[in-house]
Amino acid sequence: MDIFAFSPEAFLSFLLTFMRVSIVLFFLPFYGGDAIPTSVKVSVSLMLTLALWPKLAIAGASMPAHPFGLVVLLLGESVFGLVMGLSVHFIFAGLQTGGQVVGLQMGFSMLSFADPLSGAQVTATSQFLYMTALMVFLVLDGHLHLLRALTDSFTLVPPGGVVHPERLTHTVIELSAGMFLLAVRIAAPIIAALLLVELSLALMGRAAPQMNLITFGFPIKIAVGFFFLGLLFTVLANYMEELVVGLGPMLRNLMRMGT
Repeated sequence: MDIFAFSPEAFLSFLLTFMRVSIVLFFLPFYGGDAIPTSVKVSVSLMLTLALWPKLAIAGASMPAHPFGLVVLLLGESVFGLVMGLSVHFIFAGLQTGGQVVGLQMGFSMLSFADPLSGAQVTATSQFLYMTALMVFLVLDGHLHLLRALTDSFTLVPPGGVVHPERLTHTVIELSAGMFLLAVRIAAPIIAALLLVELSLALMGRAAPQMNLITFGFPIKIAVGFFFLGLLFTVLANYMEELVVGLGPMLRNLMRMGT
């Protein structure tokens, strides 16, 4: 295509395609994280648009002529990008929530710092689980599944075509419930082990009140917590594999429900 002979329809088509790509990427956790500068995200969006536009362009005739129609289109695209972003964010949020609970049970309530990706205060175990899960996600080509879902959206969702937000709202609520379920699955074994440690320390305190349990109680809890946290990594890859394999079908199902 001759880039120096743009017709108005071709320009509007490029603009609509760039709008779809940029809005979706800004909401996705890996591509649109707060740690990535805005200029870099805009550059990535522009490069992806240039790569997709010759094959998967949105027709320029879809651009509304009235400003109100343009606002409605932007709102529809924003809802679409937000739903896609939330559906992926819930996976990592579940892991972070489980790590947060584990860190508090291990005695790391005072050891918190600002997460550079989100700006929230998190414990060391929560950030460690998140970074490990993100690494496994990239190794299993989860970012490519996100790009595949983005390309599928050009055929499944027309511009501003989210016309059934109530269906999407119900699905997002179900996904948020799955986030807490994942957090429980991650944290439950470690919490159970730490509960047994607390019970053992309580029995020792009743049997020998003169013992200073605080002196060696915290090191024991931390050691047991890290031991079971290490065992958790053996099954974390299996969890992430299941989630990555089902990520593409889940996102395509969300697209079909919203249109």
